[in-house]
Amino acid sequence: MIATHVNYRAHIVGPAFAGLMVFVALFAALLPLAAAEEQTPEVLRTVTIREKLGDDIDLSRAFTDHTGAPVTLAQYVADGKPVLLTLNYYECPMLCTLMLNSLVRGVSELRWKPGDRYRMVTISIDPDETPALAAAKRASHLTMLGMGDDVDWSFLVGTKENIDALANAIGFEYTFDEKTAQYAHPAALFFISRSGKVARYLYGIEYAARDLKFAIVETSEGRAGSPIDKLILSCFHYDSTVGAYGPWAMGAMRLGGGAGATLLALFLFVMWRRESRSRRMEGLA
Repeated sequence: MIATHVNYRAHIVGPAFAGLMVFVALFAALLPLAAAEEQTPEVLRTVTIREKLGDDIDLSRAFTDHTGAPVTLAQYVADGKPVLLTLNYYECPMLCTLMLNSLVRGVSELRWKPGDRYRMVTISIDPDETPALAAAKRASHLTMLGMGDDVDWSFLVGTKENIDALANAIGFEYTFDEKTAQYAHPAALFFISRSGKVARYLYGIEYAARDLKFAIVETSEGRAGSPIDKLILSCFHYDSTVGAYGPWAMGAMRLGGGAGATLLALFLFVMWRRESRSRRMEGLA
């Protein structure tokens, strides 16, 4: 009877104790996250991106380019090429430089010169910055890019009203920190279609050439890239949770199935040729 009672208690207490331990472990794991949230400066809590895929951008908004010429966003999509857009500011001491340097590396590896299949536009979020600053920043990054000076990468400045309107249209939420006299902003690339719609986001400060190519091919609605590029793209899907492209099992299976069918057809053709040749030789004999 005592043994039965002990076994019964073990049967009940064991799982309960294990459940308690799991709860304690989860609670301990979440504590650092909660602490980190509380320690996040207030100025950074409003800095984020709220995706607005498929939303329209007001292409009539006026800006000034690095040459001092007035421009509108409509000019950059006029010929149907997708636009790779970045929002930065030219006197940013850290994040913007990291972003643009990484973008330069990605474009260099992509080997598609901006202007051929797409164009690039960088807009300052600081309304006090000038075309001269834009020109200096552009010259610095074109030198790093090493594709010459006729690269279709425009650096723009604008009024606070137009900057804020564009930022709101693409879901780019930033703020100015009075204590540091710097802008706090997220890191991302935006891809704009020929109709002026937000087509794709790429997040982070590292931009792989593969991801850039896929985003350009998708944003161009199939008008950029080779048939092979489109076939490879079918094996990848855009993961909005990380803002990048990842392998897609069904796409890989389709590509593998297509390759298998091609090899099978080739094998059957070779066998048919061999059989036909054998029959001709028998006829001659």
